Parts: sequence; structure tokens; C-alpha cells
Amino acid sequence: MSPSRPDGDPPSGVFVDANLLVLLVAGALDPEIIAKHRRLRTFGPEDFERVQEMVGRFERVLVTPNTLTEASNLLGQHGEPERSRLLTTLRVLIGESHELVVASAEAAEHPFFPRLGLTDAGLLRLVSRDTPLVTVDLDLYLAASKADPSSVVNYRHHQERYARST
Repeated sequence: MSPSRPDGDPPSGVFVDANLLVLLVAGALDPEIIAKHRRLRTFGPEDFERVQEMVGRFERVLVTPNTLTEASNLLGQHGEPERSRLLTTLRVLIGESHELVVASAEAAEHPFFPRLGLTDAGLLRLVSRDTPLVTVDLDLYLAASKADPSSVVNYRHHQERYARST
């Protein structure tokens, strides 16, 4: 993934969906947690490293309050003592990211809101070639691709490519 602006500069930031935020938080805390978290069963430590590398190519991680809420809720489903440590790690990620807000009423007016819900409709209002989205959510990927194929990357494609090359 190497989208760029017309002036040739890399995009200023990248959005990451809630599932990949959970992966980034768990992997940053302890890659062994990835195998233990029920929402991360399709990922391994190598996915954490790849997503971290992808995101690291950008100036900053972009988030929305809705995406952070979903990630927090997913992380909160994990048992103690790791749950508190996961949420503390999320706190660090929040402090290092740039939060953009889409009013719920505005997100709800997006044509894909009835199918995708508030969090994804809000993301669709924000993602662009300059601020792309990395996601594992097929429906979100397809909706963003329909508007602008250069605004979104389906991380599952990277997983599949890596699996074929090993």
C-alpha cells in the first residue's frame, strides 16, 4: 500500500478499522495475546507486524470516536488481568493518534448507513486517497472501493498474498 497525493507526497494519515486497532493494541502489549483474544483468531503475530509496518508508512493514525469505542468494547471482552493492560495500551494509542469526528446525524445520512451502521458510515465520510482506510471488513472495503478504489486497502488481500508466498 503506497497511495500518494497528486503532488507526490504520501498521505497525511491512515484510518484503521476497529478490528485492526484491536490487533495493533494486542500486538503492542504482547504478541502472544493475539492467539488468546477471541476477536483475533484469524490473525497471528506476523499480521501485527505487517499492519504495524503498513500504518508506519504514514505520518499518523487517524481514528474516529466510534472506531475507538468499538475497539475499546472488543478489547474489554478479554479477561483480566490482560483486559486492563489492553485498555491501558489503547489509551497510549489514542494519545498518539489523531481523532476526527463525524456527527452521528451526518454519518446516518450516508447511503451505506442502513447496511453498515454508524461507525462505518462515519469512516466512509472521511476516507479518501489522501487519508485511506486499512480494513478487514469486506462490506466496508467494498463500500469504500465503490466511491474511490484508492481510498481503501483490504488487509485480507495482504494476508492471502503472504500465505501464498510461504
